[in-house]
Parts: sequence; structure tokens; C-alpha cells
Amino acid sequence: MLFKSTVSALALTALAAGTAAARDNIQIAGSSTVLPYAAIVAEAFGENFDFPTPVVESGGSGAGRKKLCEGVGENTIDIANSSSRIKQSDIDLCASNGVTEIMEVRIGYDGIVFASDINGPAYAFSPADWHAALAAQVAKDGALADNTNKVWSDVRADLPGDEILAFVPGTKHGTREVFDEKVIIAGCEENGTFELHMAANGGDKKAAEKACMALRTDGVSIDIDGDYTETLARVDANKNGIGVFGLSFYQNNTDKLQVATMGGVEPSVESIASGEYPVSRPLFFYVKNAHLDVIPGMQEYIEFFVSDEIAGPDGPLAAYGLVSDPELAKTQEMVANRVPMGVLN
Repeated sequence: MLFKSTVSALALTALAAGTAAARDNIQIAGSSTVLPYAAIVAEAFGENFDFPTPVVESGGSGAGRKKLCEGVGENTIDIANSSSRIKQSDIDLCASNGVTEIMEVRIGYDGIVFASDINGPAYAFSPADWHAALAAQVAKDGALADNTNKVWSDVRADLPGDEILAFVPGTKHGTREVFDEKVIIAGCEENGTFELHMAANGGDKKAAEKACMALRTDGVSIDIDGDYTETLARVDANKNGIGVFGLSFYQNNTDKLQVATMGGVEPSVESIASGEYPVSRPLFFYVKNAHLDVIPGMQEYIEFFVSDEIAGPDGPLAAYGLVSDPELAKTQEMVANRVPMGVLN
């Protein structure tokens, strides 16, 4: 197996000497969405291989990528789980700290769902509804105005008359990045507010998108910095609340939650796999290639994770709610050859 590393032999030797003595288990951090999948794989890996069970922690996608980019060595993590794609700014930070080869591993797909108390009213949303409910400014009579919508029927007459209360992922979560892009910005474009922001910002698209993503600060939209269990607890304590979850978390809590349609489509493994459900996203983990020959079992863990038996349509991850990647074989080949990612397009 060929492996070209841009890390100097001296640095790699120093890493090996320090890390082998310091720890022999894989260290992983990042996305709370990917966490349960990684935990399933880590436990199975520990049971089936002669290596210690990897240590998997949460903290959010952005935080995990930042930790990955702290440098090379025994005090830095090996893998970052992420529910949104890495940014070029992350890659640049990694490079500045000596992390020059990163492998991007796509494990499958997930959907972002909007779920409320199982005994409450049913909801059928569009992205435009969510922007009109949560945005700081909305279009009113052809101009930008502060958002004063109080109940969902203020947003759209045929929605329930329940108080608007949304529990959305905090900004450190990858789920929030996808929520902003595929729900809030998309909704801003759908309901005409984007054009008004463009005009107000002299045609600057990035400034208009940023304005679209500015959410209300009057208690209607509440950021949740913890994982989905915290969001579930908030919905349980506030029966009018609607939480933003990953599909798999919802599927494992259908005794407590009911899910809304988005754009007329109910979220499911099938609607996400087909691309019909509009709020879906790929899930990833990012590997520090310089650690592959230093941390025992790291290559084996990665290959095990993306194997047909684990990440395929009949594996335990699919049973938990992961939508299997139709291009899994390409990922397996890339992992076997340790192919690092290049500059993002």
C-alpha cells in the first residue's frame, strides 16, 4: 500500500515516540449527530479487534474540526466527526498548525427534521414558513419590517394557532449550518425577503444571506448548544415547542415526538435517499493522516466504519437511521488508499 505524506520524517518520528508511550486508543470528537453512529462503530470495533475501544466525544462539528486542526501529536485528536462539510478556513487552520493531509470520509446521509410533542397539532411546513416565523426581519407590504408574528397562523393562515417557539441547534453545530442554508436562506428566497435584503445591501449576496440568517432575539427562537437530548427535554417541558433534530434521533423517539412534513414531503430513509426530502445532508468524519501509522488500529477502525457490514444498507448504522451512501464503494477505495482531500471547490 502506497502512502505519501507531506509531514516530515522527523516530525512523524517524534510523534510516534511520544504518542506510543502516551496512548494507544483512537481519540475522536465532534458532531452530536454523528456521535451515536461513531459510538456504535467504536463499541463493535473494540469487541471485534485486538485494539482498545476508541474514545468518542461530542462538542459540535465546528469544535471537532477545530480540535483536529490544533496540530500533530499525542495531545491532539485523530478524527473529527462532522454533520457539515469542512470549510476551507478549517483546512487553512490545519495547514498553519502542521496538519497538512486530511482525509474526508463520507459515511452516509441524514435528514434534518422538525418535530413536536406527540400529542400536539400536526404541522406541514415550507422553508418560507420557518423564515417568516424566526427571522429578525421579514417582508411586509413590499418592505423590510421587524418580525412580530406570534403564532404559526400569523405566518400562514392554515397553520395551527399555537405559539411560535423553536429550539434550534446552536451555531457550533453542523446541523445549524445546514438549517441556515437549506431552511432559513431558502425560505428567505421563497418568501421574497431575500430580494429586499439584496436591495438594502447594494446587491451584495453574502450580506443579504447574512441578513436572512439573523434570527429573532425575543425568545421565539432559542439556540440549543447541547445535543438532541437537550432539545427533546425542552420540547417535553414546552408542549408548544418545535425542535430541530436529526432523522435518526427522531426515529428513536417516536413515542414522544411527531414529525412535520417539509415542502409536502415526510422525512424518511426513503425520501432522503431519493433526494425528495429537501432538508437532507451528508455526514462525514475527517482523518488526520499523519496519525494513521502511529495510533494503533486507526486504519483498521476507518476501514471497519465504512465496510458494507457496518455502513451498508443492511448494517447496524442503517438500522439506527443512517441513509446508506450509494457510493460507499468509492469511499472504501479512497480509505484503503489513504487519499487526502484537496482544496475545496
